[in-house]
Amino acid sequence: MPVHSPTSRLPHFEAPAGRSTTGPGDLTPELLATDIWSDELVTLAGIPVVDVPFVTVGGGIGSFVLVDYLRIMGVPATGIRVLSNLDRPWQTYEHLTRVSQIPGPERIRSDSASMPDNLWGFPSYAMREALTEHSLKPIWNVLSEPILSNYYTPRVSQVFRGMQQEHDRIGYQDMLVKGTVRMVRRRQGGGYFTILTPPAGSTATKRVAYRSRFVHLAVGYAGLKFLPDLQRYRSDTGDHHRVVNAYEGHEHVYREVASRPCTVVIRGSGIVASRVLQRLIDDRDALGTNVRIVHLFRTYVAGTHGKGVFMRRRGGHGWAHQGFNYPKSAWGGQLKARMRRLEGEQRAELYRQIGGTQTPIRNSWMRQLKRGRAEGWYQAVSGEAQLVRAQGTQLSMLLESRPVPGRDQFTVGGAPMEIGCDFVIDCTGLEADIAEHRVIGDLMVHSGAGRNPVNRLDVERSFEVRGTRTDGGRLYASGAATLGGYFPGVDTFLGLQIAAQEIADDLARQGFCKRLGPVRSVRQWWRWCTGRRP
Repeated sequence: MPVHSPTSRLPHFEAPAGRSTTGPGDLTPELLATDIWSDELVTLAGIPVVDVPFVTVGGGIGSFVLVDYLRIMGVPATGIRVLSNLDRPWQTYEHLTRVSQIPGPERIRSDSASMPDNLWGFPSYAMREALTEHSLKPIWNVLSEPILSNYYTPRVSQVFRGMQQEHDRIGYQDMLVKGTVRMVRRRQGGGYFTILTPPAGSTATKRVAYRSRFVHLAVGYAGLKFLPDLQRYRSDTGDHHRVVNAYEGHEHVYREVASRPCTVVIRGSGIVASRVLQRLIDDRDALGTNVRIVHLFRTYVAGTHGKGVFMRRRGGHGWAHQGFNYPKSAWGGQLKARMRRLEGEQRAELYRQIGGTQTPIRNSWMRQLKRGRAEGWYQAVSGEAQLVRAQGTQLSMLLESRPVPGRDQFTVGGAPMEIGCDFVIDCTGLEADIAEHRVIGDLMVHSGAGRNPVNRLDVERSFEVRGTRTDGGRLYASGAATLGGYFPGVDTFLGLQIAAQEIADDLARQGFCKRLGPVRSVRQWWRWCTGRRP
């Protein structure tokens, strides 16, 4: 790969004269051990250098939303590079929705105006659906929520169609560079080096260095989170067939349940657990499967709960109910303003109050579970699993059970018990430690990045990664890795949009892009409506 000449925005990033960038093109021990790299050090390693003002790492929806903002705010496609191993920004999200039993026609947990493809929020998903289906029902849903109707949520397929259209409109593919990002290091003299490992055989060297003034990280979750007893079982036995995570492919479970009588243990009480339960019960009704479901709640919610008058949420039969991940004021009301003022343990305490696992009310699966309790094939258990082991052709789970509050006659608790089952589906989430992500782990060791009060990546109110600033350069992050910062709803469509707006405004203050004032906003919205490039 040739060395690109520096752009007009980066006159001080020119490679040293007379130095060749041909050679082995790999990271040297000296580079790996050095916190701040000089241009000469990278050149001597034979790593080709590409100059571009702005680099975003990840290439998922977080990268896509920020790139969309920057294009609308006047940054040309030549000034942006997206470094990613994804073919399209929604690829990972599409995989996760599919394996967690949310296919295209189903609805996701997001509201009508939270649109990654439309920063203005108008026309909303509900309005688009009403126009497409020639029905006023979506509009009425939004106008009457949450008093007369449950919250409106868009279909997965509608979300992907919208992102595809905006992807094409802004020329996203022209900015995408395929490969795996190995690390981001500070540059001597300002800015950063982002090291990319291109696909095998695509270049003559193993690494390429992107030299930029600004870097943005939107790398998603560090990995799958398994409960300790399930992780031990998989590590000890190598059995990935009977103990699975809901976020990994597990269609074989449903096939086997359809072919023979099975007992399935569900772990978790969030939106994914509700979707897995609905899939099992839908198959039971449609295919006549003989499935028995044991649902293990670590914390059993018997009714309305929470601290104070304004921090309470509905609940019952083990579930905590809430329309979205956080109360809606977290995205633009009193809760958002309050979180921006808090530091340290006070901020962590507010996160504990508003957090916790919950799921929205879905009348269809609530009726299914009520029928399952009445007929005896769905059983709720409260407790802490201590051990999972193979016992012949089945699994055995040792449970330290707890008394279950309320009058649900199909729950048990209060004494040690053993549960026999055919499969365990872990629906407890994606929250692995941020240091397990290679890029973030390297930043924490070599670039001054640290942890916030809830042990995620510490960012400023502008989403700049605290402690990583260079002369004239900024490193930003958004998404799940920044949970615990001054803005709570980071891992949502609207949260990614708010983060992108904060970052873009900060970049505008530094002269990198134009401000999105009323005139530009209206003009760019009209270009969006008519499908023209920004």
